[in-house]
Amino acid sequence: MLKVKFYETVEDSLLKFAVIISRSHGKWVFCKHRERNTFEIPGGHRETGERIMETAKRELREETGAVKFQIKPVCVYSVTGKNSVNVTGEETYGLLCYAEVTEFSDKLEYEMEEVMLMEDLPEEWTYPLIQPVLMEEYERRARAAQRTVESEP
Repeated sequence: MLKVKFYETVEDSLLKFAVIISRSHGKWVFCKHRERNTFEIPGGHRETGERIMETAKRELREETGAVKFQIKPVCVYSVTGKNSVNVTGEETYGLLCYAEVTEFSDKLEYEMEEVMLMEDLPEEWTYPLIQPVLMEEYERRARAAQRTVESEP
């Protein structure tokens, strides 16, 4: 069984991947991989020597074709348990980000077949034990931030 945990921060060297929850013109941004019939949040692994925010920006561009966007970190998360990208099952860490995309390229050049803008979250997730949990945490933090803004004088 997979376990997802959230942290404010961890040592940078532990961050192996970035996932970017994204919206564009009021809709959620999801990707459909060429080899799957499910939807996923853009993201991927950090390359050697790359800063983690550079990973997030690169993956967002590669997987969605985003060319104009604002991106910010949300929190760190970890996944413990064996899955298709973690054969050992040990705890691995990633940076969860949020991006507001204002413009996309007309062409996808990497492994994604299609980018979907959705009003609602999909039912068919590529990583159903991880990605919905990340969305819930993002939405929880966004609501908490909104309440803080509303309560300020």
